Amino acid sequence: MDLVFVRLLFAALLAGACYFLRPFGLNPSVGACIGAVSAGAVIVFELRVRALSLRRLIGAVAGSVLGIFGAALFCLVLRSALPPGATSSLVQIFVLLLMTYTGLLVGVYKGDLLNPAALGTVFAGERPTRRTAKVLDTSVIIDGRIADIAEAGFIDGMMVIPEFVLRELQTVADSTDGSKRQRGRRGLDMLQRMQSNCNLQVQIVADDFPAIREVDLKLLELAKKWEAKVVTNDFNLNKVAHLHRVEVLNINDLANALKPVVLPGERMTILILKEGKEFNQGVGYLDDGTMVVVDHARKMIGRSVDISVTSVLQTASGKMIFGKMDENGKASESPLRPVPEEIAR
Repeated sequence: MDLVFVRLLFAALLAGACYFLRPFGLNPSVGACIGAVSAGAVIVFELRVRALSLRRLIGAVAGSVLGIFGAALFCLVLRSALPPGATSSLVQIFVLLLMTYTGLLVGVYKGDLLNPAALGTVFAGERPTRRTAKVLDTSVIIDGRIADIAEAGFIDGMMVIPEFVLRELQTVADSTDGSKRQRGRRGLDMLQRMQSNCNLQVQIVADDFPAIREVDLKLLELAKKWEAKVVTNDFNLNKVAHLHRVEVLNINDLANALKPVVLPGERMTILILKEGKEFNQGVGYLDDGTMVVVDHARKMIGRSVDISVTSVLQTASGKMIFGKMDENGKASESPLRPVPEEIAR
């Protein structure tokens, strides 16, 4: 809002100056209009300059200065080659504009080849922070695994949390539903944990898009603006982001990639926790949460059995392992363990 006020004040002052000073003998109203249009052009130019990186800005300035210097040398020759008059002045102005414009464009397009850090310590702080930023969505914050991954050093750059995501988290934390309230508070605790870690860069940004109502679409627009990646575990957001050509880091994909590779024929010991969907099946889980379905193991619920893997199925929600008990069908020498009520269900 401060910048908007300054821009409006600048336009009003320039229009007022042209109204009272009457440049070129213009009518006051016409002069005020020209002043306002000129102010608008300056504001548009300022917005374009703000979008430039430091390298391109330095290149544009250097190219313009070199173009003006080259035009001055050309004009020295033209003054002696052409007779004084309107034609000579017009040619000199044309050469000045041409050289300045050419130098500006070349400097902008070749500016990425510059190394600002080599010009001195004053430019040493320039870092491509936006392109390495990661925009976190609500689901991945509530999930909590992002904090462990970041603390382990597997995610670099700045982690960006928009204020509209914070508002959504607060809404969930204030819900009358006990389950939602617990999830929202867990997300806020995860954010506080990451902010308290001095090795992590966490920034809360006020960027918003009032014309867009959906939080997911706001996230994608923010990622485009920052040239950042979206970190999520939302399957639908993942798909929509790919349609918008926004890079996504899916925590579930990372978890699936880190699961141990199991091949048919391998042997393992599994604790059967509950019965499966099909007749006489038993179900157990590996330490990483992978479901293991064992044929003819329903009677072994609560016991550890030795099995051999028959097949592995990769699904969108994760990996499933199918196996069968050894031919002897005996359980391991482990005592009978009670099955947790919530798992048995």
